Amino acid sequence: MLTLSTRNQIAIGLLLAVFMILTRSHHFATLHNLADASWAIYFLAGIYLRSAWPLLGFFALGWGLDVAATTWGGVSDFCMTPAYIFLLPAYASLWLAGRWYAKRHQFAWRTVMPLSISIMTGLTLCELFSGGGFYFFSGRIAETSVAEFGEQLIKYFPLYIETFVFYLGIAVAVHALLTLLAQQFNPRNTTAG
Repeated sequence: MLTLSTRNQIAIGLLLAVFMILTRSHHFATLHNLADASWAIYFLAGIYLRSAWPLLGFFALGWGLDVAATTWGGVSDFCMTPAYIFLLPAYASLWLAGRWYAKRHQFAWRTVMPLSISIMTGLTLCELFSGGGFYFFSGRIAETSVAEFGEQLIKYFPLYIETFVFYLGIAVAVHALLTLLAQQFNPRNTTAG
C-alpha cells in the first residue's frame, strides 16, 4: 500500500495542478501545445492523494481553465454543452481506479497486473462517460446511434490512451527513481514506494 506524508501529498497535488494548467487548453498535442494531461492527473491523484477533495478541486480547476480558454483564449466552445457534467463521473472513474490501485501498490513487479487492470477499467469508464455523454447528450450530434458511437470510440479513444500512457510512463519513471533513491539512502524504509 502506498503511504505518503501530508507534505509529499501537497507537493504532488501542486505539481499535478501545474501540469493541468500547462496542458489543459487543447485535447491533442501540436507543435506549440502539450497534450491534455487531465486523464493521467485524475488517475495519479487517486493513487497519491488520500483525500477525495482533490477530485473536486481538479474538476473545478479544469472547468475554470475550460471557461477561460473558451471565453478569452480563442478556443472553440463546441464541447461546452449540458453534457459537460458527464466529465465528473468520467474523471471520478479515473480517480477511483487510482484509489483502487493505491491499496494494492507495492514496489514490485507483481503489482503490474493490478496497475493494468486499474488503468484499463478507469480509461474505459472515463471514455464511456465523457465520449458517450457528449455524443448522446450534448445536442451537437443530430442523429445518434450506438453503431456510430462505436465508430467514434474506435477513432478517438486510442488518442486518449496514447496521451494517458505517455504521462503515466513519465510518472512511473519518476516514482521508480525516487523510490530507489529513498531505499538507497534509507535501506530500512522499503515501504515508501
